[in-house]
Amino acid sequence: MSWEDISVNAITRKRVLGGAALVGIAGLLLSACAAAPEDDGTDSPDSPDFLACAVSDEGSWNDKSFNQAAHEGLTKAESELGVQIEDAESNSEEDFEPNLTAMVDAGCDVTFAVGFNFSINDVIFNFADANTGSNFVWIDGWNQGQTNLKPIAYSMNQSSFLAGYLAAAFSTTKVVGTYGGMQIDAVTDFMTGYYNGAKYYEVQTGTPVTVVGWDPAAGTGDFVGDFANTGVAKSISQGQLAAGADVIFPVAGSLFTATAEAIRESGTNAVFIGVDKDIATTQPELADLVLTSVEKRMTQAVFDVIKDLSSGGEFTTDPYVGTLENDGTALSAFTTFEVSDEIQSALDEIKAGIIDGSIDPLVTPTA
Repeated sequence: MSWEDISVNAITRKRVLGGAALVGIAGLLLSACAAAPEDDGTDSPDSPDFLACAVSDEGSWNDKSFNQAAHEGLTKAESELGVQIEDAESNSEEDFEPNLTAMVDAGCDVTFAVGFNFSINDVIFNFADANTGSNFVWIDGWNQGQTNLKPIAYSMNQSSFLAGYLAAAFSTTKVVGTYGGMQIDAVTDFMTGYYNGAKYYEVQTGTPVTVVGWDPAAGTGDFVGDFANTGVAKSISQGQLAAGADVIFPVAGSLFTATAEAIRESGTNAVFIGVDKDIATTQPELADLVLTSVEKRMTQAVFDVIKDLSSGGEFTTDPYVGTLENDGTALSAFTTFEVSDEIQSALDEIKAGIIDGSIDPLVTPTA
């Protein structure tokens, strides 16, 4: 394949009819839902007495994004393993400690803390140290020597690099945008991968691509300041559209809805890339605007941890890291868009390069 042959004409919109086969990058992109585990009769008879709990980041369990993906792992365990569950929603960071306290008081066998923000004021570390009789799993977290804290982390730069390349290939203006909820590592990891993927397209094809909203070298970009302010998210989206961006990647939980509103009001053919879940599936009314989504497959990770512990597994602090190689992260299948064989082949090659280490999604490509 000649990289120079790849052009915007390789990607087109299409109307998907009910029951029609989806044309996508099937060799690369995996379905959003893992198959339900078969009942092999090995589940512990004590599973119904196992209590799995979770505390959300800011926002609801129905945010169609980050929190919901984690919570679905909890409810999946309830329905398929027969465990009991408890949960608590956090409206702000001030809710983290009292919600964690409520889970400890409930006697949870394991409590999932959802989100990087549990690091604010060291709340998760201090709480784990003060409650050594309880076990905690922290999504988007790490361990600072605690014996009862298991991190779940994701190399989101990997799948975001693929999304950045795809965005650059799709764009007719060759201006693509991104913005974040907060300027924290768990957010900028997506944005850096996206930026570098777009620049990889530029290097490989010789076609200049401008990325607005994030400069990984300078560490500056567009951020809402939280994951709830739809007005700021819409304003950022409008600014990027005015700058010529026709693909926008909001790394801001459910704030992609503000981006969708800005796109519709602009009257342009712009699209956005979803985050955490397959947004075209969770929000079908937006599917015509969703090029793809960068999935953080938290549902399966949460379920797998509960399944192991509820069937007698030993709690360890060994981290789970989701990658392209272990399917912990991936791009969603297309629902409204299709790609040519050239783009499919390019994305397959990039994925293989990331897995074998010949492509580093955290390094900005140069000619």
